[in-house]
Formats: sequence, C-alpha cells, structure tokens
Amino acid sequence: MAKIISVINQKGGVGKTTTAVNLSACLGILDKKVLLLDIDPQGNSTSGYGINKRDNEYTSYDLFVNGADIHDCIKETKFKNVSIVSSNINLTGVEIEILDIPQRERILKNAILPVLDEYDFIFLDCPPSLGLISLNALTASDTFLVPIQAEYYALEGLSQLMSTVRKIKIKYNQYIDIEGVLLTMFDGRLTHSRQVTEEIKKFFPKKVYATVIPRNVRLSEAPSYGEPIVYYDKRSSGAESYMNLAKEFLRKQ
Repeated sequence: MAKIISVINQKGGVGKTTTAVNLSACLGILDKKVLLLDIDPQGNSTSGYGINKRDNEYTSYDLFVNGADIHDCIKETKFKNVSIVSSNINLTGVEIEILDIPQRERILKNAILPVLDEYDFIFLDCPPSLGLISLNALTASDTFLVPIQAEYYALEGLSQLMSTVRKIKIKYNQYIDIEGVLLTMFDGRLTHSRQVTEEIKKFFPKKVYATVIPRNVRLSEAPSYGEPIVYYDKRSSGAESYMNLAKEFLRKQ
C-alpha cells in the first residue's frame, strides 16, 4: 500500500516543487513506483515533468470538483516509474467551489483510495498556503515533508505550519506525522545559515535530513526543459543531492 506524503510549506520559493519533482524522479530510478499529484494552481510540477498544462483533459481540479475517477486523471510521464496527476489554473478557484460540499476536507483522501495498491509512494505537491487544498492534502497524508531555507523567516513559517498540523491531527487525521525537514538552497559558508540550521535541528530532533540541497544553476534550469535534474544533468551537484536524499528517504522507511 502506498505511503502518502504531502510536500508542503506555506512560504513560497523554498524549493517545494523542486523537491516534489526531483525526489519523485530519483525514487523512480531506484525502482519505486511513484504517483505525483500536482495540487498547486501554479502547476509547476506539471511543467517540471514536461507536460503541457493545456493538454490534459482531466486534472486535479476534476478530482476536487467533478468527482472524477483518479485513473482518468493519471498521466504516465516519460521518466522511469513516475506518473502524475497534472494541475492548471482552473484549480485557483477550487476552494470557493468546494466550500459547501459535506466533508470537503476529505475529498482528496477519498479520491486517492482506489490507487493505494498501485504505487509505493504518492506525493502531493501542495500550494504555498494553508487553505482548503492543503487541508485536504494533510487529511489524506500519512506524513508531510517540509523543504525549508536556512533563514530566520523560515522558522516563523515552520511554527505556523506545525500549529496547523496540530489542529488537523485533532480534528481530521490523528495519524499524520512529520516525514522530515529538508534544507534547500543551502550555503554552508554563511554563518547565518549554519545558525538557523542548528535552530531547526533543535525544533525537530532527528527529523532534519542529513542531505542538504545546495544552490545550483543546473537545478534551476531543469524545469524550463521539462526534466527532473537527474535526467537533465545527472552529474550536477543538484542531481547528486536529490539522489542522496532519495536514498536517505528510503533508509528511513
């Protein structure tokens, strides 16, 4: 049965989608069957896998609003062992559209149930907010993974996220737990980065990945070519880091 993992941080620009795309691809290379659900209206995971957001008949929007069968929404990618449910701009208004639906926080959980036995891991690339879409993701998930930059404001955002998770744990999903915290865009030469890293490790003992993701030009180029970094440039430091993360991730399962 698949493990469902939300990749989440309500602060934008922290490497959330980069992590969802590249960790999925690396796990696929390591012979794990992966489904990535793009539930961010920006649809960056979709384009990161080289899929045209305008070409998809069924998307994550249809899961939320139209009760679509998830099998109709899944698209095979050209990359080993990775499938995706794409997103597009239609998802922007979904929180208003589902506001009056009974048990609206469980729409995604119920939608995913039919494919749990078909994958090893299901990743949910969440929007950079803590609205109804993210509530659905956390209600559906076994764990959540937090990409975070080593900067002061990131700590504030982390505190808000954990407060939200505590409420969800009480009301909707008592079993959810933190998968791990991933330091992204990391520059170990900066004293401030090292100080913030130590604070994060105090906040989450044993939950911060030993692997860190450095700033890397090739990593930021890869999405414009519609390829995960391990396919775009497997010799780059970004590719090496995400492959190391995938191996560390598997060791912790």
